Formats: sequence, C-alpha cells, structure tokens
Amino acid sequence: MRRWLSVIANDSLLLLTAVIWGVAFVAQRAGMEHVGPFTYNAVRFSIGSLTLVPILLLRRGRAGSPRPVGAGRAGPGVWTGGLLAGVILFLGASLQQAGLVSTTAGKGGFITGLYVVLVPLTGLFRRQRAGWGGWVGATLSLAGLFLLSVSDRFTMERGDLLVLASALFWTAHVQIVGWLSPRMNPLGLACLQFAVCAVLCAAGAALTETVLLSGILRAAVPILYGGLLSVGVAFTLQVVAQAKAPPTHAAVILSLESVFAALGGALILSERLGTRGAVGCVIMFAGMLFSQVPRLLRASGPGAPTRSRHGRSPLAPPGVAR
Repeated sequence: MRRWLSVIANDSLLLLTAVIWGVAFVAQRAGMEHVGPFTYNAVRFSIGSLTLVPILLLRRGRAGSPRPVGAGRAGPGVWTGGLLAGVILFLGASLQQAGLVSTTAGKGGFITGLYVVLVPLTGLFRRQRAGWGGWVGATLSLAGLFLLSVSDRFTMERGDLLVLASALFWTAHVQIVGWLSPRMNPLGLACLQFAVCAVLCAAGAALTETVLLSGILRAAVPILYGGLLSVGVAFTLQVVAQAKAPPTHAAVILSLESVFAALGGALILSERLGTRGAVGCVIMFAGMLFSQVPRLLRASGPGAPTRSRHGRSPLAPPGVAR
C-alpha cells in the first residue's frame, strides 16, 4: 500500500509539472500583449536562473563539498556546457515566443510537443534506435500537424512555422543536455543555460524592441508565472519526481503539457481549434504516446531498471521552460 501511495504521489508531481508547463503557453501569449518576445524571455529566464541559485547553494551546503557546482566527470566544463545549451535554448525559446504572437496557445503546445517524437528519430545520428514506435509516432504526428496547422490552401500560418522551427531546436536541446548532464551538475547546467539565454534575449530586445518598464510591469503576472513557476518550481518538481520515476513513464506524463496548453487556451483565452484542429491534436497526441511504447515495454520487462542512470528522462530536458 505504501508503495502505491508513493507512486501516486510521484506521478502527481509529474502531472503538476505538465500542468504548469502547459499553462505557461497561455502566460506567454498573455505577456506579449504588453512586451515583445525578447523582453518577455529576457526577464523570465533571468528570474528562472535566480530561482535556482538558492537551491544550488542549499545542495552544496548539504554536500559540504568545496568543488564548484559544475564539477563532474571528465568532459566539457560547466561554463562551456552552459554556454552551448544556453545558445540553443535561446534559439528555441525565441522562435517559440515569436510564433506565439500569431498562433494559439493550444496549437503552440501541440506543435512544440513534437520534440517527444523528434528526439528518438534524431537519435539515429547518434546510433540510437528509434524503434517501430518512433516511426509510427512520427507518422501520426505529421498527420495531426497537417490537420492542425495546414489550411485548405495547403499553407501554414507564420506563427505555426516559427513554433515548428522551435521544436527542432528543442529537440537539439534535449540531445545536447542528454550529452552534457552526465558530465556535470544538472542544476548548475540549468542555472547557467537560463542565464546565457537571458543575456542573449536582453541583447535581442535592446536591438529590436522598445523596452519600457511600464510594459514589463503590466506583464508582471505572466512573466512571474513563466519565471518562477514554469522554470523554477516546475523544474524542481521534475527533478524530485524523476529521481523515483522510470524515464519513459515520466516522459509520457510530461507530454500531457500539450493537452493542458490547449485546455488553458480554451478556458483562459477563449481559443477555439475547430473540429479539424481538435482531431489533429488528438492524432498528434496519439503519435507522442506511440513514440514511447517501445521504451515503456522495455522498461516494464524482466530486470528492467526503475529509473535511468541519472534519474531523469532524456526526453525531458532539465528546465526547458515552455
């Protein structure tokens, strides 16, 4: 009984993480009514980075280790790793934020969720098997994307294309973080990549946008949600929950963020997808789940490990604030 209660509690943390990340798409849309995409991301990633600093200091204090937060196995230093991951995060977040200017939160959530399918497929370049689930998932996701985003004139909205491009960078980010995190403190890596992303976004805002304090104050609630909850709280919940959850199991629950993005868009922003779009969302979500089936089967097989070597899913990068 105690074991089942532990599983339910752990899955509840993962589900809460998916809810926070899904509603973050609504916050991103709402925030850009007052500030530009670069400004929004600059402030929220600054907040997200600062949110992780106390956690890092607390963990260092408990460990009683004099080593720097990024110390780990031989490989790239945490500063190099943070810079690399931060640049890719900047590209993914900026394209996504710009795309959400002219698409809905629901569509943005489902299109971004394609990274769940794209990660195992791009893993082929690293000699990782995609499996039959990956190919079925990719086929279903493409079919769903067509219904969701491609009009009767076989064109896509500019916002959908930008969010689709961002999904490619989210995919690259997952692969990069999956390579870096075993070699350094993942919390230190997350904190630094958020800081790098914030600096790059601030530079983009200075060059292309009119930054006004009044606009930032009017967008304070969405920005704080994106910085404190989507980055700081959700990331912490993810780390805690995935320490005990099988990675594939966690990836499926976290992929529900796309569903909560659509629900949040409908309830808060009164967005409507229409029948064609709703069917596309259902097919895309089915594709995301199918892409995880082979991993779920392997994870539930005899002698399967209960979690990954590093306690988290390669499909759920640390702190990808949607």
